[in-house]
Amino acid sequence: MTDIENFEKLKIKLVTSKKDLLDFLKVPFFVYGTEDAWAPPLLFERKLALQPSQPIFQHLEWQGFTVYKADQPVGRISAQVDKFYSEKHGGKTGFFGFLEAQNDTKIFKLLFESAESWLKKKGVEHIIGPFSLNINQEIGSLIKGFETPPFFMMPNGKTYYANNLESHGYEKTIDLFAYLIKSNFRPPKLMVKILKKLPPSVYTRSINRKNLNIELETIRNIFNDAWSDNWGFLPFTKEEFSSIGREMLSIIPSDFIQIAFLDEEPVAFIVLLPNLNEVTADLNGKLLPIGWLKLIYRLKIKYPKSGRIPLMGVRKKFHDTTLGPGLALKVVDALREPGMRKGVEDVEMSWILESNSAMSNIIKILGGTLSKTYRLYKKDIEK
Repeated sequence: MTDIENFEKLKIKLVTSKKDLLDFLKVPFFVYGTEDAWAPPLLFERKLALQPSQPIFQHLEWQGFTVYKADQPVGRISAQVDKFYSEKHGGKTGFFGFLEAQNDTKIFKLLFESAESWLKKKGVEHIIGPFSLNINQEIGSLIKGFETPPFFMMPNGKTYYANNLESHGYEKTIDLFAYLIKSNFRPPKLMVKILKKLPPSVYTRSINRKNLNIELETIRNIFNDAWSDNWGFLPFTKEEFSSIGREMLSIIPSDFIQIAFLDEEPVAFIVLLPNLNEVTADLNGKLLPIGWLKLIYRLKIKYPKSGRIPLMGVRKKFHDTTLGPGLALKVVDALREPGMRKGVEDVEMSWILESNSAMSNIIKILGGTLSKTYRLYKKDIEK
């Protein structure tokens, strides 16, 4: 293991081995306590997500750093460069992520300086984060909504993170919103009116597992088109989306993914995931020896009562048209019956860019309420 710097009794190390990676992943267990509303990550799943064989590493390079105090991992951060981002957005931009640390300014100092030094050597002049690992995965630092645990695939957070980020020169770039909505909401009059105005040729159906490769490619195409003008957008590669889609379908029924068609053209989609954090909280990050059995039992017999919509999109040509809101509401409405049948009562729609007023307005029409706010930060690195 490589010592980068010693700071009093603190030591920071590069993540270069399996043991280093495990320590890196265990940091949250030394940061959060029983007083926190947090969701312990599943270590097995997190290790898999960071395996070099994952498709994301075909275009992204990352380095993890872990701070130790008396051989206990008490802080972590990652630094990333993504050639796809540079090709699409230009500039010399890099990213940080996986930020978790005990409330000690010296720990944060070591973390930020180490990540920034690594990025500077890669030619980076502007840094944005937290991205774990890129914009299509866990992003943002929680700034409002600490009272309740995060939903599946959304980050934890501590109230003191914002002060430490700002005191080290990071400033807000954009906020992300999470909204809560009841699955059994009564469709408001405006929703009913908009849906009635849709052409008769608009219909929805569940994903077809028999043609999974084609179906996933269809959804990826809609997503990459729908989101292409959004802040910081980065398209999914075919390999990335196929991997994520197959992982999702291993834990959800087919009707939790709905596709909308207009004159037989696929034009919108939506995905509902069970909130696994609800049923894994007491596993303390471990699936062995009997955690697997508990998880399978709960998904089969005691299904989570909450879920999250992480992916949704309407083709760009329908944005700013009268059809756009109708197609969005159509796929949302198509999820209601499947979700309620499985016992899902509360649904989080996240994340929504603060600049995406159209989607925020649609959610508010459905009775959704703002539940959490996450923030992305930026900083210029001195040459």
